[in-house]
Amino acid sequence: MLEPLKILREIFQEAADLHAAKDLSELIVDRVQSAMRADVCSIYLLDETSQELVLMATRGLDPESVGRVRLPVGQGLVGYIAQHQSLMNVDSAEKHPNFKYFPETREERFSAFLGAPIINFRKNIGVIAVQKKEAAYFSDEQEAFVVTIAAQLAGPLSQWVQQDGVFDREVCRDKFKANLKFRGVKGAAGMAIGRVHWVGKGHDLASAPDREAKDAELEIARFTKAMELAKDELNASGERMAGTLPKDVLALFGVYRMILEDQELTTETVNHIHSGLCASSALRKTVEAHARVFEKMDDDYLRAKADDIRHIGNRIYANLRGVDSPDVIAVSEPTIIVGNNLSITDVAQFPPEYLVGLVCTSGSSLSHIAILANALGIPAVMGIGDIKPALIENAEAVVDGYRAVVVFNPVDALRKEFKRLAKQEKKLIKGLDELRDLPAQTPDGFRVKLFANTGLLADISPGLLRGAEGVGLYRSEIPFMVHESFPSEEEQVQIYRKVLEAYAPRPVYMRTLDIGGDKNLPYFSFTEENPFLGWRGIRFTLDNTGIFISQIRAMLKAGRYLGNLKILLPMVSRLDEIESFRSLLQEAIGQLKEAGVEVSEPQVGAMIEVPSAMVLLEDLAEMVDFFSIGSNDFTQYMLAVDRNNAKVSDLYDWLNPAVLRSIGRVVKVAKKHGVPVSVCGEMASDPAAVLLLLGMGVEMLSLSAYNLPKTKWVIRSVSHQTAEKLWKKASRMRNEKEIRAMLNEVLDQHGLGGLIRAGSQ
Repeated sequence: MLEPLKILREIFQEAADLHAAKDLSELIVDRVQSAMRADVCSIYLLDETSQELVLMATRGLDPESVGRVRLPVGQGLVGYIAQHQSLMNVDSAEKHPNFKYFPETREERFSAFLGAPIINFRKNIGVIAVQKKEAAYFSDEQEAFVVTIAAQLAGPLSQWVQQDGVFDREVCRDKFKANLKFRGVKGAAGMAIGRVHWVGKGHDLASAPDREAKDAELEIARFTKAMELAKDELNASGERMAGTLPKDVLALFGVYRMILEDQELTTETVNHIHSGLCASSALRKTVEAHARVFEKMDDDYLRAKADDIRHIGNRIYANLRGVDSPDVIAVSEPTIIVGNNLSITDVAQFPPEYLVGLVCTSGSSLSHIAILANALGIPAVMGIGDIKPALIENAEAVVDGYRAVVVFNPVDALRKEFKRLAKQEKKLIKGLDELRDLPAQTPDGFRVKLFANTGLLADISPGLLRGAEGVGLYRSEIPFMVHESFPSEEEQVQIYRKVLEAYAPRPVYMRTLDIGGDKNLPYFSFTEENPFLGWRGIRFTLDNTGIFISQIRAMLKAGRYLGNLKILLPMVSRLDEIESFRSLLQEAIGQLKEAGVEVSEPQVGAMIEVPSAMVLLEDLAEMVDFFSIGSNDFTQYMLAVDRNNAKVSDLYDWLNPAVLRSIGRVVKVAKKHGVPVSVCGEMASDPAAVLLLLGMGVEMLSLSAYNLPKTKWVIRSVSHQTAEKLWKKASRMRNEKEIRAMLNEVLDQHGLGGLIRAGSQ
């Protein structure tokens, strides 16, 4: 009887010591041929560049044919299987109309043929084929065995193909092709030209296969040692960068340190080892679980935290595999680092005087590597997609951080143009640091308060060091997400107190627990058909009053004697939600008073995010102390657009007339009732949008700490009178394209074009 699970277990155990896709393929064909007692077992992998299936490993065919036999998809039995992604079982292969004979394989001796496609997430990876001399169909059991093997090994094979660069030899014919262009997303503005250095090859934790632990205590010791090495490497990296980075950016090393010192990371990994997994498998399981908590979120800022967790996981995995991390990588010319998941420790290995640009195949504009690039003053482009290392290794490249474009092997004309633009760009960024202690005030005296968004304790210092006048949005759900269970009231008090004390007497707007939609708690999960229109925000907390009143009490206690706590309610869609919260607030104050804890009643505000809140503005203005427009969700709900849906994401734009006019109405109603209104989210960092918010009369903006200087520059450069005229004109326009074109022209006229593109003053 065939036992696919046993064979798979053996393959995964032995695969841990392999370092190439070819080796894994050979291991598979060896085990499958032996288990099935077949005459031949072969694996063909798909070369995506040429769309050919290449014989990668075989037992039974001529070994000299490995790498030489190539079939276009659709040709031969193997090509037919790949094209139709279906199983094939024939008793006489040579009689099949799609049969193609390759003399070099010497396969004329074999009649029966059984093949199955290797598919990973609907993507064709290759084909596994089994042959025998006897002209007879393979049995149902044998069919099921091959299908199981193909399905279970599709993932590992796919990872090895990408990691090892199986077909790099074949694509290297394009290595010197001029102007190889890739587009991603903006990580950091700027222009650079330099030599490519690929980092991170060979230690991707996601590729670690499942393998059982033979000795749990030995595996725990290996893991502990790898963790300690990672901490030492991180400390060394921080020391190397200490003279290069400002204090607020050096705090990023603190974020990594917090991840490494997180007891849950250690405990969960050790528990997985005790359950039977080896150290690398246990680590992968833990890291992925932690990363997924953040990865599922809609908020780009929070989703980027998944990258940090994976970076640390990769470093520990490299130590487990004995891959040394050099203190400094010797380069002697302008260098552009390229990699799948770059980390701040990767960057720290390069001499800063030669580091001119960063390129990531994944990641977002809010990842810490993008923040680091901004701090270093070098361009970064994120998310350019998969690219084979050998295709670009040591190539020359130009990076345009403004347009999020990378060009490898640029022609002379393009190279000269980039050098010209880079010189102009240097002139534009001068003076941003000098703005820190200056007020965000227009030339004609209109004052705007700039606040920072935060959620992690490690993010406190960047806002303070960049001149934030308070915290405009504290995401209180973050401590809940990084715990294994609901944090106790006292744990919450300690966390909130640190934020409130750090900013006192400046105000801190603490948003109450905002889960649901894209933000679920790992220990309190629930599934909904349409989570963004479901049990989220204040709806969730009002239905869980035990959790809610505990959080309210914690906030009140944390704010004692400081006087800077303001409570912000998310996802408000009904008037009775405010009434219910007010009742709970009074109950919490009463409970604390009975316990001898005197607290003052804080101001309470509502987030304006959903259309129903727009209709109820006049009533809400009489019930709350302030409004906060959450521009990300406000835009999504107003336009009925999921910005993470590729089919409609191009419709997501806060400069859409419907969004702008709605925000204008919120500001108008707020002023009528004397209610302060702020705008938070990505809109507050968009130079074009800031012009219109100024024109509407918005006096408070809350944004990422790293964008504070740029937004302040815009405010200090354009008069309020000019902004009012722009808003009046934009409010009559019919689409976002003409609105943005008008605003970009004004930015250019005021010497701010460098914030949106290169070569403008």
